[in-house]
Amino acid sequence: MAEYNRPLPAPTPETRHFWDGCREGELRLQRCTSCRESYFPPRPFCPACGSREVEVYKASGKATLYSYVINHRPRPDFGDVPHSIAVVTLEEGPRMMTNIVDCPQTPDALILDMRLEVTFEKASDEISLPKFRPAKG
Repeated sequence: MAEYNRPLPAPTPETRHFWDGCREGELRLQRCTSCRESYFPPRPFCPACGSREVEVYKASGKATLYSYVINHRPRPDFGDVPHSIAVVTLEEGPRMMTNIVDCPQTPDALILDMRLEVTFEKASDEISLPKFRPAKG
């Protein structure tokens, strides 16, 4: 694991399940048990109906590319290479901000609605960051 040169998230009681899942290689979401709506980011109530009857579950890790920008400004934690800042639509419905990795960071390679799969970047012993790469197959 290389030294990570940017601030990392600090898990809270409301987000602990998400960060524990990422560390274990699972993307975990929450779902309302009343209206069945899945949502992200983590919170103790359903944003659709307000119910506090929610559950945590393992998501598929599949997504599609909804939107992105390519950052060409150098950053110490990304090196001199351009990198994408993206929003993906998870198969379960919620959208998530992330980075697209393992492909050229060009408009020719980053096609809207392309199929993606989650991968995790270990940033520390406690935190692994969910990123997405083009789906295999």
